[in-house]
Amino acid sequence: MKKVETKPYIGQHCESTATGTLLKQLNIELSEPMLFGLGEGLSFIFWNMKTMDFPFIGGRIKTDLLTQNITKHLGLKLTVKETSSTSKAWNSAKELIDDNKAVGIKLDCYYLEYFSNPIHFAGHYVAMLGYDDEKAYLVDTDQQGSEVTTSLESLAAARNEKGPMSSRNLYYTIEKKGDITPLKDAVIVAIRSNVESYLNPPIKNLNYKGIEKTSVEIIKWFDSSKNVKEEFATSAMIMERAGTGGAIFRNFYRDFLIEAYDLTKIKIINDAHDAFVDIASQWSEVIALFEEVSKTGERKFVLQASEKLKKLAVNEKKAVEILLKI
Repeated sequence: MKKVETKPYIGQHCESTATGTLLKQLNIELSEPMLFGLGEGLSFIFWNMKTMDFPFIGGRIKTDLLTQNITKHLGLKLTVKETSSTSKAWNSAKELIDDNKAVGIKLDCYYLEYFSNPIHFAGHYVAMLGYDDEKAYLVDTDQQGSEVTTSLESLAAARNEKGPMSSRNLYYTIEKKGDITPLKDAVIVAIRSNVESYLNPPIKNLNYKGIEKTSVEIIKWFDSSKNVKEEFATSAMIMERAGTGGAIFRNFYRDFLIEAYDLTKIKIINDAHDAFVDIASQWSEVIALFEEVSKTGERKFVLQASEKLKKLAVNEKKAVEILLKI
């Protein structure tokens, strides 16, 4: 067996857990909310396509970008590679492990043998820390078991799967280029950049505009759905428990802002934190209403969620605008 000399990062979200593990090998240890904030993670998306069983509601930026932003703001070297060859993908990861380098891997978690309720999601991340003749030794989220193993065959299938959010056997490494950017400076730049992108969504199903659109679309979704209870239950689970840190990633951003304030002592950041305490609570209320729909199938709970989302769109925009003055 070959194994990298480092310890796993214990996290709730897959990409920050994988990247946190790679950073840990470089002796960079940051909280998960801090990684989320440095990654400019705050976002929102409502996505619905004819090929989808029901709409997707998400609260973070696109896959891949979180790690790109974290490494950029800390002044680290990120190397990302893709290949259409499964053998080349395996040999490249194996060589990095042999060289004592932890490897970040993007894959479809459906094939991973330790998943108790596998679903197709090709935007999942793990860190690979070792291998033997039969298994790969991985780091996944705390809820998936943290230090886990899967067969080499299942890993190959997971890495090579195609579909939404998939990549061609993507893997990445992180290295130091010299001294890392002071955290105080990195935090301020990350906040400014995230604020700019959040307040200027290119399409109407993103960020505060997306939240407003969702307030209308969930009613249409309810009225046209053939499986209302199950669909709203799954959506609630994704928003609250599927690696989001709770409240569709708003708990992470709330906690990032208080860490950022402790670092910088900039009062505006503390004001924004106070606003996100309320916003996270409001998201929890929306999710609870989705859960009521899943239990009862009653339309009144969708209408209540719709009204809360309308207010959330306004409140979240105002909260982010506080940070414009940084």
